[in-house]
Amino acid sequence: MGSTSAENNAANNPGTSGVGRRDLIRRSAALGLVAVPSMGFLSACASGGGDGDAGEDTKGKTSKDNPFGVKKGSKLDVVIFKGGYGDDYAKAWEASFQKKWGVASTHTGTQEITGKLQPRFNGGNPPDIVDNSGAQKIKIDVLHKNGQLLDLAEVLDAPSVDDPSKKVRDTLIPGTIDAGLQEGKVVALNYIYTVWGLWYSGKLFKEKGWEEPKTWDDFLAVCKDAKSQGIGGLAHQGKYPYYINVAIMDLIAKTGGLDAMKAIDNLDPKAFAGSDAALAAVEAIYEVVEKGYLMPGTNGLTHTESQTRWNQYKAAFITSGSWLENEQLKQTPADFDMKFLPMPVLADSQMPFEAIRAGSGEPFIIPSKARNLPGAKEFMRMMLSKEWSTTFAKEANSLTILKDGVDPSVQLRPGTQSTVEASKAAGDNTFRFLYTEWYSEMDTAIQNASNELMAKRIQPKEWLKRAQAAVDKAAKDPASKNNRRE
Repeated sequence: MGSTSAENNAANNPGTSGVGRRDLIRRSAALGLVAVPSMGFLSACASGGGDGDAGEDTKGKTSKDNPFGVKKGSKLDVVIFKGGYGDDYAKAWEASFQKKWGVASTHTGTQEITGKLQPRFNGGNPPDIVDNSGAQKIKIDVLHKNGQLLDLAEVLDAPSVDDPSKKVRDTLIPGTIDAGLQEGKVVALNYIYTVWGLWYSGKLFKEKGWEEPKTWDDFLAVCKDAKSQGIGGLAHQGKYPYYINVAIMDLIAKTGGLDAMKAIDNLDPKAFAGSDAALAAVEAIYEVVEKGYLMPGTNGLTHTESQTRWNQYKAAFITSGSWLENEQLKQTPADFDMKFLPMPVLADSQMPFEAIRAGSGEPFIIPSKARNLPGAKEFMRMMLSKEWSTTFAKEANSLTILKDGVDPSVQLRPGTQSTVEASKAAGDNTFRFLYTEWYSEMDTAIQNASNELMAKRIQPKEWLKRAQAAVDKAAKDPASKNNRRE
């Protein structure tokens, strides 16, 4: 999930529910990688905090143009999640960094973030900067509790590369730093502006004469017609139930409004078990299961397997975030015409069809024990320059959290462009859950319940019971009182 009043309020109040749209209308929306925290917790071996192990070999003289004291000839250890966005953008950044500062990078592109980095964190020898994403990302809340993450306030309060009269935080889309908050501190920089919802093929819809559904009844009607023609209605990435929770949680928020969303993030004792919106949402998803509208086999597939079958026109819809287009570039037919769709609404929904879950994704972190802290801080500051933001857009077909940060000449692909149009239509009707970042154990428990629901091993009321139990367990942690949305 700047020092203008709006952004200060967001930084101090994680309850900011919408994303400021005034600056977003012109260059709204794109992709991020919010991932499934599916690997084990880090061991409780804390690494301490503060200045890490940066010594004389990494600390240079500070100046107006070098606020963190980057030292020429030092080294930077960079680890990038090589998923939907690849890692070419980071290689381009690193080349630019070396040219400007004389700092060479050790680059690692991988999907095995936890597997490769957990031993390094526990051994007190972490990288300098990490793109902590994907199915195997390290759980942010655990790293924070262990004192293993740098408070990024110094970076956010540093002068902007493009306009030194402004702080870095002043240049960001309001609300986008919320997803990196832990107990009031920003410990992760979610770099990419992301939307979540349903996706479909414009080509398939045109061929079948289907219209974009705005209500849940219309959605079910398309699924029914698809099934009659041997096509799945809804595909989801069954082995990663994070994705079906996109649909469930979107329906809860749109049906019950922002209060229903905040009740979950704030660990309300009636967040699920006493919520009419939650019951309606889970029953709606379960109806898809009961009527046989799921794409056959989808419950047993990975994200890429389900998405590839969807690209082969074996399902009408799929749930995902806006990284989907990048992730499926090689599997998507040239005339597929990928389109984004806000979650269709149930009866008496408090939010309109156009409302979308939107915010920032793809969290970058600086370990507190990073050896080259000056270099890591400057690298992150340069990530929030127009030059590096444009580089990312060109290489990864995505926009960042930097306001007007991408050169207008950059051409976006159809799916990404459709998220831009959806974001314009949404206006201020946006929402974003934060429990996934604040309470990873709770998130995993809810995902597990969703897995059972989609396989018809439990009913909606049992799902609500299990989800509420996960909320109640998280609420027993005294630290949870430091995370609050108003």
